[in-house]
Amino acid sequence: MADILISEVGPRDGLQSIDRIMPTEAKKRWIAAEAAAGVREIEVGSFVPPSLLPQMADSAEIVAFACTIPGLNVVALVPNAKGAARAIEAGAHAISIPFSMSETHSLKNVRKSHAQMLEEIAVIAGLAKAARVHFAVGLSTAFGCTMEGPVEEDQVVRLAVASAEAGAQEFSLSDTTGYANPAQVKRLVRAVKAGVGAERMTTLHLHNTRGLGLANALAGLEEGITTLDASLGGLGGCPFAPGASGNIVTEDLVFMLEAMGVNTGIDLKALLDVRAIVAEALPGEPLYGFTPDAGLPLGFEGIAA
Repeated sequence: MADILISEVGPRDGLQSIDRIMPTEAKKRWIAAEAAAGVREIEVGSFVPPSLLPQMADSAEIVAFACTIPGLNVVALVPNAKGAARAIEAGAHAISIPFSMSETHSLKNVRKSHAQMLEEIAVIAGLAKAARVHFAVGLSTAFGCTMEGPVEEDQVVRLAVASAEAGAQEFSLSDTTGYANPAQVKRLVRAVKAGVGAERMTTLHLHNTRGLGLANALAGLEEGITTLDASLGGLGGCPFAPGASGNIVTEDLVFMLEAMGVNTGIDLKALLDVRAIVAEALPGEPLYGFTPDAGLPLGFEGIAA
């Protein structure tokens, strides 16, 4: 099986999902420590107005810092063209915009219809191309929506194709609400690949809300997915299911892959040590993970040969 890229999203998705604000210097220590452990890509912030997400107010400074770390691909989430321009100005290597496959969710979340979102994607694609910045679209609520329920797979494919025609270079299927199951993951990955091409349908952003996160990740790998998003300690929880874990736990995902002989390039022992930085900066914030609780099994080397 080919090498798999683990994209750490905790500094963005994790931190913007909790009320408290992590100090800027702690964010920098976290990002630097993960990069030192072998994490090659980190989504470090979001260029949403600080009035809406004060947790992300320092994103420009964080992007600038992260760009000084050799070999790290620095990703930023953007909500619109204005945010994209700010992310590009800050120096992000790649930008991503969430595009809800549920129109009800899109209207409530960003106040834009599907047609309006496609117009926004086209504008951002132009900005990214001019700046030579990679531009990805996250197909959010692709597996189901708490407002609409099931989302038609044909609709996901149609909107993915339209986004590609508007200039999106890469796609992620996002289980925003924790609805996905392995059979559905396989089916939808195949369908979107058929629509936009395998080289563009590369990534899964999965939640562990109902305990299926790693099973869904494995299903994606079996369909040729090469990038998996995860959050250290599953940070952020899930706003749609109080008390349930949110993002896939980075440490558990790395353990599963390395135990299978899949090379992530990450030193798991070093990664486990990074939790102390987050715990110190966010005292009392729940951190999830079976691997950190149980420890590594005897003879586990941390990085597959």
